[in-house]
Amino acid sequence: MKAVILAAGTASRLRPLTEHTPKCLLQIGERCLLQRSMDALIQNGIDQFVIVTGYLHEMIENFVAQQYGNSISVKYIHNEVYSSTNNIYSLWLARPEAENQDFLLLDSDLLYDANIVKEVLACDADNVLTLIKHELGEEEMKVVIDEKGVIREISKTCNVADAAGESLGIEKIGKAYSTALYHELEVMMNQEHLENKFYELAFERLIPQGHSYRVIDVTRYFSCELDTVEDFNNAKDKIPAELY
Repeated sequence: MKAVILAAGTASRLRPLTEHTPKCLLQIGERCLLQRSMDALIQNGIDQFVIVTGYLHEMIENFVAQQYGNSISVKYIHNEVYSSTNNIYSLWLARPEAENQDFLLLDSDLLYDANIVKEVLACDADNVLTLIKHELGEEEMKVVIDEKGVIREISKTCNVADAAGESLGIEKIGKAYSTALYHELEVMMNQEHLENKFYELAFERLIPQGHSYRVIDVTRYFSCELDTVEDFNNAKDKIPAELY
């Protein structure tokens, strides 16, 4: 099992914090976001990483080399058009390393308890998507599930009343799903303008084709996404002492 981490964006909403630092290298407590995520993955037996970079990519590559050396395997994929594309394109670029394989997919702007990765890997379903429950608005990637806990809708435009919660941004993707995912992404790349789209659009398009995720609720564990300076400041105040 390998981990694919998407870390290409400029994080303009986090400026000035990201003026000279990629978002994933912003520090909370004693470690930056990327180190926290990679440490959580390593702690759970992951030692193969694919990191899709873009903005200030040299800083990310240098940090990982200095922090982990040869203790893990890391493949870098550079998104040259990071300033005009969203994470769906970064996921598309990871195709040579992820298609027809089992992998974990993670956003790089997450601060989370390592137990979430443990829960995802322990789940017997091939395809798993993590969900957190809280008050929802327009910005969240909302998830609607059926009575078996399988996704039937995922988007920012879902009816809030129907949604079970928000997608956290950590998924386990099985071999069969990854094959279908990259086939669908290829179709989308040929048919649509995807500059401002999120990869969850591909997830939603796969649902009527018979491909979906089992949802696991990880609300009981600490997690947060850092999109704005306010998010960053709140995270510093809310992170549990044992994770600091």
